[in-house]
Amino acid sequence: MNAQDLPVTMLLDGAKQFIVPIFQRDYSWETKQCLQLWNDIIRVGKDASTKGHFLGSVVYIAAEENTAGITRWLLIDGQQRLTTIALLMVALRDRLATENGSPDEEPGAEAVDDYYLRNRYGKGDKRYKLNLRRADHATLAALLDNKVPSESVSERIMENFQFLKEQVAGNDIQTIYNGIKKLVVVDVCLARGQDDPQMIFESLNSTGVDLTQADLIRNFVLMRLDEETQTRLYQDYWQPIERAFGSRYRTDFDKFVRDYLTIHKKTSTPVRSDEIYQEFRNYFTAATATQTPEHVLAELQRYGSYYTAFNLGNEQDPDLRAAFAHLRTLIEVAAPVILTLYDHYERAKTLTAKEFVQAVELLESYVFRRSVCDLQTRSLGQIFSSIANRIQERNPLTSLQVALYRQGKKRRYPTDNEFRDAIETRDIYDMRNCSYLLDRLENYSKEQIDTSTFTIEHVLPQNEDLKPEWREMLGPDWKTIQETWLHRLGNLTLTGYNSTYSDRPFQVKKAIAGGFNESPLRLNAYIKEQQKWTPAQMEPRGKLLAQKALTVWPPLNVDIQAVKQAELKEHIAHAENYRIADITMDSVTRALFDALQPQLRALGDDVVELATEDSITYRVYDFFIEVIPRRHRLSLLMNIAYEDCQDPTGKARDVTKHAFIINSTENGGVLYDLKDEQDILPAIAIAKQAYENIAE
Repeated sequence: MNAQDLPVTMLLDGAKQFIVPIFQRDYSWETKQCLQLWNDIIRVGKDASTKGHFLGSVVYIAAEENTAGITRWLLIDGQQRLTTIALLMVALRDRLATENGSPDEEPGAEAVDDYYLRNRYGKGDKRYKLNLRRADHATLAALLDNKVPSESVSERIMENFQFLKEQVAGNDIQTIYNGIKKLVVVDVCLARGQDDPQMIFESLNSTGVDLTQADLIRNFVLMRLDEETQTRLYQDYWQPIERAFGSRYRTDFDKFVRDYLTIHKKTSTPVRSDEIYQEFRNYFTAATATQTPEHVLAELQRYGSYYTAFNLGNEQDPDLRAAFAHLRTLIEVAAPVILTLYDHYERAKTLTAKEFVQAVELLESYVFRRSVCDLQTRSLGQIFSSIANRIQERNPLTSLQVALYRQGKKRRYPTDNEFRDAIETRDIYDMRNCSYLLDRLENYSKEQIDTSTFTIEHVLPQNEDLKPEWREMLGPDWKTIQETWLHRLGNLTLTGYNSTYSDRPFQVKKAIAGGFNESPLRLNAYIKEQQKWTPAQMEPRGKLLAQKALTVWPPLNVDIQAVKQAELKEHIAHAENYRIADITMDSVTRALFDALQPQLRALGDDVVELATEDSITYRVYDFFIEVIPRRHRLSLLMNIAYEDCQDPTGKARDVTKHAFIINSTENGGVLYDLKDEQDILPAIAIAKQAYENIAE
């Protein structure tokens, strides 16, 4: 590698071409980055005492095919800066071409074109010193050739060119040129076959628009390949992924990879957003040890199509599309389960379309029932990751039902009685999903009504100073009745005339234009039949809607025999694989483990002991403790959140404060070092908490 400080004008001068590899991201600078660069150019152009302005790094490597006349370089880093400089040079050249006469020190239009923009003797695309991607290249080439860009214009290129053109038109040419000549880059020329472009690319500090995890992943996968293979794999696999994600590629692709890794690495906790790239690197390296990069990319593309069908509304089947939309309204972390089911539906053909819809509706019901029953929802990401890993290809729907059934008390699927009681009596109006609830109750029919512009209406008004007609209807306890029934399901509906209804008397709300008597909504059919509105009407309506809710959000029906078989299969498989004797322990560590082991086993009959290469894991349906032998001690990694852990000794530590736990195979929340026998009882107390958290 050869690195040196170099004026950007010297970098561009000469018969050369910088090529942006096809897999690199498009030009993405916005006006604010161009304005910052422009201000720097004008500042240093006016200041004779300033010798230079550092612009950043430009990293490149020789292209595999080169001609004697024009040296071609693959641009690894610096596309955004060089493209913006090129646009500025075009604007400067065009202005120079329209003005007569200039100072001797000022460049002419032809000089700017020859030195910095085009290769005079280049043929075809080799005419241009900068060769971009697709629409970016076509647009820049048109500007360089003084032509009108085609229909497939790069809006970002044109927007920034127009901005720079306006700046050039209103400023002194010599000041502009002086400023450009003072722009300095770190010129980094890599040696093909010696330097690792991706490693250097990762180590650079990006300027302007930050690289996304998707940018890093794409470059990692394709950068080390030869140009022909790069182009083929990009066009066959990566470009279709980009097209499927469309405008949401930069915002959603990282989320997709996180869910993809959750499935393929079979983790019980979603990958952290800031670790997606590193985790993908590890996965891809391991996968390509036995498979070709093309095979891995093909699978990534396939799962990408599943993700966009679910999360971006690209599904073609109307029933599935509707089911996906309902689930997405409630939650964003269900993707690992959906992707797994989708693979069994499309590739393995072990899940029918009808069963797929049923599975999605089951997930929707699980999430919504828990929300209505005010059960914990903060760990749904972990729950869905765990469920995804327990869905079996041979019987996806049954295994999903079993997995939901085996979630334990704290993660349970609420029963009909729990759900019905909660939805009848709780404050529905202040629920985040109140509009969703009312819309689903209204549109659980083949005849759909668009309620997107409707608002929530309280039949009994919210106004604390109720009108006399309402007070008379409700009686002397009107205030207590209002406080009790105001936000309950029996008093809520949807309307497009909320401001018209206001807090008017009930009979007026029914009779006015657009009132309840004219409402086409099924939700309002009961209301229009009533002559007054008191608890005697609100309570029956609430019960009717609650009963309907049991159909809209169905209960979990599972074959208990299938549950028992699944439990037995897992227990046997885990128990048969352990060989604790193969794990290296010194005498002190072995004595501690021998004292700890029987107490861990005694926590429950459902405890399964499983040895790995360097540790021993204790599980029920999920692990609750991993015992990791160390020198003269044991490290205990426990599956319980640190803030939920009760530890009078104060020896428990928060795992999130550790970068990683050596030799661990699980992701827990608490770490406890067991150094002597007096630590065993406190450790068992915490292990019991973790066990109960999983086993409930």
